[in-house]
Amino acid sequence: MFPVGAYLAALFGAFIITSLVMPFWIRWCTRIGLVDEPGARKIHDSAIPLAGGLALLTGIAIPLIAGASVIQFGWLQTDGLEELQHGILRRGQQLLIILFGAASMAAIGWLDDKHELPARTKFFGQVIVAIFVALSGTKITLFVHNDIFAYAITVLWIVSVTNALNFLDNMNGLCAGLGAIAAVAFGIIAVIHGQYLVAIFCLLTCGSLFAFLPFNYPKASAFLGDSGSHLIGYLLAILAILPDFHSASNPKAWAVLTPLLILGVPLLDMAWVVINRLRHGQPFYLGDTTHISHRLVKLGFSKTKAVAFVWVIGLVCAFGAVLLNR
Repeated sequence: MFPVGAYLAALFGAFIITSLVMPFWIRWCTRIGLVDEPGARKIHDSAIPLAGGLALLTGIAIPLIAGASVIQFGWLQTDGLEELQHGILRRGQQLLIILFGAASMAAIGWLDDKHELPARTKFFGQVIVAIFVALSGTKITLFVHNDIFAYAITVLWIVSVTNALNFLDNMNGLCAGLGAIAAVAFGIIAVIHGQYLVAIFCLLTCGSLFAFLPFNYPKASAFLGDSGSHLIGYLLAILAILPDFHSASNPKAWAVLTPLLILGVPLLDMAWVVINRLRHGQPFYLGDTTHISHRLVKLGFSKTKAVAFVWVIGLVCAFGAVLLNR
């Protein structure tokens, strides 16, 4: 059995690093003016630094690179070392490209935070990153043995999930909380199927998000910004692709629907607001107050309770997905 210590190191390593760098990134963003000013649709009354994405990326990248180096060079002798070294040798290049994609997607969001990129420019950047990742071998097949189909559906998936989380980042803790829940679910399923490197990547994401949440919920001292929401959406899209939900040793064709269940809340929310905006003749990429969180507030929920309620829905969906993969 794979050593639990490696899982704990990933979870707590990302948590500790993110916690340590958050104050630095908050100060840096404040100093350069990378802040979210109060406005018409904003719920805050003072400028909030957009430090979340930078902190999350740092908290995931440092322990991932450090851990991979320690394992590959055998600097730490532990049970399961040969398994880890074999996994890194086999999937190391893929992980580096995924990490590069994460940095690139966060950079697109950062540029949008700083300069308010046109929607087409931002979308083009997302597609380029998704194509690059798909060409590296991280792709969806859905039982269709055709490369063009695989690349197209992979790019569509990465761009869709990235934007779904970006759209949903409209209240304190909402995007980060749902991201953490989804990452935990993908991690548990990866552990169940013995996919230890995927599980470690999930736990790195979880640890970083758990560390960020106290800075963002219920009262925010930092926001994710487009940098953070782009990063979370991208990571969840990748975490949904990496596990083998269906294989010769575990033949469950229906299990490929697992990502749709785990990410059901952000995907359905995006579908609803896009359809609603198009029906009213509005550009689908312009923000409004028709998201599920806003509707709960209109029903009488406080913003904090509305976010917690959406988390519960996400937990139920994630729990169902884990049960389906047992």
